[in-house]
Amino acid sequence: MNKIGLLLVMLFPVVALAQKLTLSGTIEGMPDNTKIILLDLEKSSAILAQTTSKNGSFTLDSKVDGPSILGLMAGDSLKTALFLANDAVKVTGNMRQKMDDWKFTGSKTQDDFSEFQNIFVPKFERINQLGIAAQSGTGGDSVTNAMKTVTDDIEKSVDAFIAKHPASPVSAMVLLSTIGFSDDVALLDKRAGSLSKEVMNTGIGRQLQKAMEDAHFNAVGTVAADFTQKDAAGKDVSLAQFRGKYVLVDFWASWCGPCRRENPNVVKMYNKYKGKNFTVLGISLDEEKDAWQQAIKKDGLTWTHVSDLKGWENAVAQQYRITAIPRNFLIGPDGKILGKDLRGEELENKLAEVLGKP
Repeated sequence: MNKIGLLLVMLFPVVALAQKLTLSGTIEGMPDNTKIILLDLEKSSAILAQTTSKNGSFTLDSKVDGPSILGLMAGDSLKTALFLANDAVKVTGNMRQKMDDWKFTGSKTQDDFSEFQNIFVPKFERINQLGIAAQSGTGGDSVTNAMKTVTDDIEKSVDAFIAKHPASPVSAMVLLSTIGFSDDVALLDKRAGSLSKEVMNTGIGRQLQKAMEDAHFNAVGTVAADFTQKDAAGKDVSLAQFRGKYVLVDFWASWCGPCRRENPNVVKMYNKYKGKNFTVLGISLDEEKDAWQQAIKKDGLTWTHVSDLKGWENAVAQQYRITAIPRNFLIGPDGKILGKDLRGEELENKLAEVLGKP
């Protein structure tokens, strides 16, 4: 046998071992026969492996297509998320801890994932708290300013993380989990372009590519998708009818508290700029015509309104991929989107920028 052949024979067991995921755990205080389950969270929580513990130890063997987000469960209450490839991973800890505090060694991807959690999870939790405060109408400008501060911090952390880990699939997860914090698709493209081809070919990388395609739909600078829907009198109204005007396409509903609280500001901007080729087109996610019409009258919304009274299944909302309200799109005379989700002072500043002071 030549030297190359001998080398291949020697390397084969190492290569074979690398193609399997093994989790070997030693957990202090774990009762015998505790059920341990490994799940593939990217595939509807399919069970990859399961076993029971003995003398505080367990071993799980499986195989994944590539770096994947997995779930580990121990007994009825302990569970955590992991990001693993086909590695030999050691697990240590004790039953008094949360599973998130167990130590996982032997996987670079999991190390990067732990870093992601330590950096971003507290920031996401803070954003959620501020979002709840904003929806409840408490806090006013202080909440808005705090959300901007946290969002800016997240954006800086994204750039720092992917610069440090351009070859880690966790960087694709960072971009995927923060994609909604900015409408700047050029920045998103630049960030994704800094990741390795291998990362973009992983499962999470392909999810990111799909999310990027969605982000490019109705992005600022693109032509807004046309639509037609009926007004309260049953007359068809299309976005194309508003070509040549500045129009704020406003998704709202009578039952939406944040929408109703924002309506006085939209009324103020409409009255302030309607003489400068500006109008509003309201699209309601209501299901009851009376509630819709009463809200229009009560809030003084004197512009054009449409709805198919199908709630979240509203055809235009579906077309525009609306998953939360209020949402809006400021569209220029050429049909191109000038801004998105402009509320309060942001809306006033944008209108002053494009229309000038009235």
